[in-house]
Amino acid sequence: MKQEPGRGTVLEVFLAFLRLGCVSFGGPVAHLGYFQKDLIAQRRWCDEDTFAEIIALAQSLPGPSSSQVCFGLGILRAGWFGGLAAWIGFTLPSAVLMLVFAYGTAYLSGPLGARVVHGLQLVSVAIVAQAVMTMQRSLAPDRERMTLAVIALAIVLFGPSHFATLLAILVGGAAGVLLFHSAALPEPKVVLLPSSKREGIFCAVGLLALLVVLPLAGYLSHALAIKVLSAFYLCGALVFGGGHVVLPLLKTAVVDPGWVKESVFLSGYGAAQALPGPLFTFGGFLGASIQGSAHRVWLGLLGLIALSAPGLLAMGAILPFWHRWRELRPMQAVLRGVNAAVVGVLIAALFSPLWTSTVHGPWDFLIVLVAFVLLTQWKIQPVAVVGLMLVLSLAVHVF
Repeated sequence: MKQEPGRGTVLEVFLAFLRLGCVSFGGPVAHLGYFQKDLIAQRRWCDEDTFAEIIALAQSLPGPSSSQVCFGLGILRAGWFGGLAAWIGFTLPSAVLMLVFAYGTAYLSGPLGARVVHGLQLVSVAIVAQAVMTMQRSLAPDRERMTLAVIALAIVLFGPSHFATLLAILVGGAAGVLLFHSAALPEPKVVLLPSSKREGIFCAVGLLALLVVLPLAGYLSHALAIKVLSAFYLCGALVFGGGHVVLPLLKTAVVDPGWVKESVFLSGYGAAQALPGPLFTFGGFLGASIQGSAHRVWLGLLGLIALSAPGLLAMGAILPFWHRWRELRPMQAVLRGVNAAVVGVLIAALFSPLWTSTVHGPWDFLIVLVAFVLLTQWKIQPVAVVGLMLVLSLAVHVF
């Protein structure tokens, strides 16, 4: 039997993701934890299996994974305009702050700013840990799938850095075929995506056409806006394995030709790490920081859109066909393995970079543990936990 989730409105999707864009600190992995708690566990926009499949798709495609998951969930809830509304809502708070920061606002400078950032990072560790626990119970509840999760964890930790996540997902899918091809699989919970083949083909053609046309236009044109559009779009199309991979690509694109000073580049990247929402709003900061331009805001918007567009187009190209492919029995076996691998990928991300770069001593460990207990046992909303732990983190460092 096919099950269709309740449909929402574009405004509902926009407001839900606008709120998440204001409170989702901690980077792409933490964003998935916020999505899982707010949209899956509480609002029940879709089931855990569908959520894991959208994550796996995003991890397998170029672009910012949390923005792609946000885009996919928006489409799932309210169609293509819902997808755009989700991306705009989730991106808007951070984008505005990054544009302000590009004009010289140093609100995160100094010891106090560093402590605030560290407190937010500690909360993100607890949020990701809660998401991992919830997803493990649903997606890797038996020894076979938990073993696959551990294998995926090992691949991500010790494999080739740029392609380890994609490799872990591919290994999980292949193992799923071997382990579950003859198993009694449950009837698929089919999600009827409000999309069409025509829209998917349009996204695929647009993605590839721009990948050919824009670099050529950037090479031939002397217009700064065209060169920015070309450089940022190409960077967005080459990002596999997480948003942090975009750092060396963007450095080559904007620092090497002298558009942005390296010190400005690094300060903007640090600010992007401290803010809620997607890391790719760093593109907006860089566009607005290009030297010698009288149209900084417009270049900032252009940089943000160009950097994000390849990932969104790739997701839009796949989604219209995905819900048909997933009904096939071999695909169900693949997805069992892929979903288990996603658990391992999230555990790996919880360990590195979150835990290794954030938890530095017993007080940090205690703050993470308190936040985890508040989230999992007392069921306190993440935004309230963020505020409480921020106060506790500041108090620990002051006293």
